[in-house]
Amino acid sequence: METCYCIEPQWPAEELLMKYQYISDFFIALAYFSIPLELIYFVKKSAVFPYRWVLVQFGAFIVLCGATHLINLWTFTMHTRTVAIVMTIAKVLTAVVSCITALMLVHIIPDLLSVKTRELFLKNKAAELDREMGLIRTQEETGRHVRMLTHEIRSTLDRHTILKTTLVELGRTLALEECALWMPTRTGLELQLSYTLRQQNPVGYTVPIQLPVINQVFSSNRAVKISPNSPVARMRPFAGKYMPGEVVAVRVPLLHLSNFQINDWPELSTKRYALMVLMLPSDSARQWHAYELELVEVVADQVAVALSHAAILEESMRARDLLMEQNVALDLARREAETAIRARNDFLAVMNHEMRTPMHAIIALSSLLQETELTSEQRLMVETVLRSSNLLATLINDVLDLSRLEDGSLQLELGTFNLHVVFREVVNLIKPIASVKRLPITLNLAPDLPEYAIGDEKRLMQTLLNVVGNAVKFSKEGDISITAFVAKPESLRELRFPDFFPVPSDNHFYLRVQVKDDGLGINPQDIPKLFTKFAQNQSSARNSGGSGLGLAICKRFVNLMEGHIWIESEGLGKGCTAVFVVKLGWSNESKHSFMQKVPANHGQTTFCGLKVLLMDDNGASRTITKGLLVHLGCDVTTVTSTDECLRVVSQEHKVVIMDVCMPDGFEVAIRIHEKFTKRHERPLIVALTANTNKVTKENCMRVGMDGVILKPVSVDKMRNVLSDILEHRVLFEAM
Repeated sequence: METCYCIEPQWPAEELLMKYQYISDFFIALAYFSIPLELIYFVKKSAVFPYRWVLVQFGAFIVLCGATHLINLWTFTMHTRTVAIVMTIAKVLTAVVSCITALMLVHIIPDLLSVKTRELFLKNKAAELDREMGLIRTQEETGRHVRMLTHEIRSTLDRHTILKTTLVELGRTLALEECALWMPTRTGLELQLSYTLRQQNPVGYTVPIQLPVINQVFSSNRAVKISPNSPVARMRPFAGKYMPGEVVAVRVPLLHLSNFQINDWPELSTKRYALMVLMLPSDSARQWHAYELELVEVVADQVAVALSHAAILEESMRARDLLMEQNVALDLARREAETAIRARNDFLAVMNHEMRTPMHAIIALSSLLQETELTSEQRLMVETVLRSSNLLATLINDVLDLSRLEDGSLQLELGTFNLHVVFREVVNLIKPIASVKRLPITLNLAPDLPEYAIGDEKRLMQTLLNVVGNAVKFSKEGDISITAFVAKPESLRELRFPDFFPVPSDNHFYLRVQVKDDGLGINPQDIPKLFTKFAQNQSSARNSGGSGLGLAICKRFVNLMEGHIWIESEGLGKGCTAVFVVKLGWSNESKHSFMQKVPANHGQTTFCGLKVLLMDDNGASRTITKGLLVHLGCDVTTVTSTDECLRVVSQEHKVVIMDVCMPDGFEVAIRIHEKFTKRHERPLIVALTANTNKVTKENCMRVGMDGVILKPVSVDKMRNVLSDILEHRVLFEAM
């Protein structure tokens, strides 16, 4: 029998197993009972939980499992039937709850899976947001660089500084090895190396503009990667084992540039481009990133804008310099024109005075001679002299009126006048000349033409005399017709003249006058020249004897009256029609009230015993004026100086006539006012002058004179002047 060295166990094996099961069931029951406590705590702490009832089921299942294991503790020993029943009930309930819980999980699992899906979706979204945030940070970084570069580029408006700053800032921001700018040449067939960052190559190197790589860049508005071996990228030599870095090129639009040149840079349009080439460091693994390319594109656009601004500034400065030169030239021309105008006015003033003085003598003596006993032949000669003198005086007035019209000093003298009488007086003045040439004159006044109107009677009559006089002057046969009527609004609209814009109104009307003759006629191409001063119709200039001023002055008078004048003719030998339209005001004057304002014809009125003091330092003029006054019956005392005038003047003198061109002529009027403080004791002071400027008239009114007489003076004119001054105690002749 073999010997056994086995160790005998302290407890039997069955008992040991039962012991272990007993202890395990106890701890399992304890664990099962603790888990519901944790679930209850979780449910209380969870604010929102959609499956709380599932937790309740799960808790019940665990409790029942724990109860089963706990009851199972009494089954290891002898136990009663009651324990077996309780154990059976606990296991049945556990089985039921377990099945229900398992069935509920069928509905819970898809939700759990969807939660997992949402979790994955949220993770993907978070990753996408991280990428977007990274992109935003990259864009912010790019924007910061762009703003910095834009600020540096636009800190100046000098194009050379702009381009050089662009290369320097791009090289510093992107850590470039080289950066260059190619500009089109004057011919537009080549690109010229104008600026480089490192100054490795001499500026001025050119390449053809039709290279494929250049066309590729110019056809795109994006930065384009090009080969480091392309002609525009060979900006530095590569020696040894070094490999060139990546190169990109971008076009730079040259916007609205004019005279914008670098070396041979031409005038460019919006279809021309410069080329910017950028190179990364050699022998490096660095590549161009998308945000860097975007930065290059944005900077290229900013450079284009800055260059356009610089070009505009240069153009504006060039225009300013040109404008300053023009202003200097205009100022010089203005001063020369003012000097010429002053010289002309001084000349006209002197000539006016010097010409009117002898004219005064001729007309005065002729009028005196005309009232003496003369033979018919002598009277004809005197009338011819007087008529020629009046024509010469009219010519002087025309020259002076033209001068005033040109410098803008002539103004209309508006007043109420008899329009029909004006036409009849013109016809009466022209008829003697027309009768000599056997030219009948007919006057047609429309029934609707008002008898009285408001306007400048003198200028209207002067215009009529010039136009009708020309018709008589240039006609050898036929007849002359004068037609006047109120222009209708529809007929005014038919007039298409660039400088005539009639505006109908209830307060005024447009008078249309047509003067038609059967005279020599005018070439249509010569008509515009007729209204130029000193211009005449060449076909009749030799025989007209005119000065060429009449129509030029008429045009200016008509323009002052807001009208228009023109001439119509079909050619030489077919006569012509002169037409003018002027603006006149409606008048409410009746014939009776107007007749009261019209001065009566003084006829052969004499002024026997009227004491007149005459002051004139010109002997001839003094003698002539005295002769006129004596002829009218006046008792005339003459003086030659201001001191003598102040010493001689007394209350017996009713009128003092003085030449204001004498030294201290205006001072005499003031001293006379001081000498006679009472108005009824002071004689009437009348200025006799050859000056037609308004300054003379204003000075006469300023010193208190009662009237102004303009030379030359005839017997009739002196008679009317004395009658008017004595009746109204004031008379200022129009100038």
